[in-house]
Amino acid sequence: MTTYPNCKINLGLYVVGKRPDGYHDLETIFLPVHEMHDELEINPLITHHSSLITQEGITLDNAPEDNLCMRAWRLLHDEFGIPAVSIRLKKGIPFGAGLGGGSSDAAFTLKMLNEMFGLSLTDSQLEQRAARLGADCAFFIKNKPAYATGIGDQLEPIEFSILNSQFSILIEIPDGEHVSTREAYAGLDLSCLTSHISLKDAIKRPIKEWRHLIVNDFEASVFPTHPAIAALKETMYRRGALYASMTGSGAAVFGIFAR
Repeated sequence: MTTYPNCKINLGLYVVGKRPDGYHDLETIFLPVHEMHDELEINPLITHHSSLITQEGITLDNAPEDNLCMRAWRLLHDEFGIPAVSIRLKKGIPFGAGLGGGSSDAAFTLKMLNEMFGLSLTDSQLEQRAARLGADCAFFIKNKPAYATGIGDQLEPIEFSILNSQFSILIEIPDGEHVSTREAYAGLDLSCLTSHISLKDAIKRPIKEWRHLIVNDFEASVFPTHPAIAALKETMYRRGALYASMTGSGAAVFGIFAR
């Protein structure tokens, strides 16, 4: 069985505050982008007690056994006793880019294993398990535009008009740039963040107005130490983007263009 886990972008990313557990409450809109994706193949592995994974494409910086696909299999194996599988993951989504590639791989693994072994888990049940693997993993279960709060795990479906034939989304990453989530949060000064218009209200305004309405709060902590990312955002506007922003905690930047 083969699927193609896609990436996501964040339209707006507001850091609302720090929680007692050390995490941060966020407000964002997740949008799936299918043009950039990985390739994930999973097959039963009858002769082994533990799953095996091979990684191709973009080189990852983690050990194969620590890959989120393996963690997803272990989660369902421990709960339901599913047998071992062989996993082939060909990476096309860069890591450390704010595109959610690892989270997408984990969610797609859960969905594939659910189908492969007839577990009959509902989307809601899969989302609950996906959230245990990562804050934005649950989004990729339904893989549809969603308004997200909490740590990114509280999801509300939304209708969204820019995913139609009138607009295109371009995603680029400056050469050699990589931003860890830890680095982005470490540079964040919550006292300097200003209040924002509600994202639900902002997306109802014409896209050309979003430049002055919709903000990614992590740009304030990332741009000073990664000027190439800031420069890429301005380049998107010079190319004619109606709206441009860093996604997640970086390093990827997207632009929305009229076709």
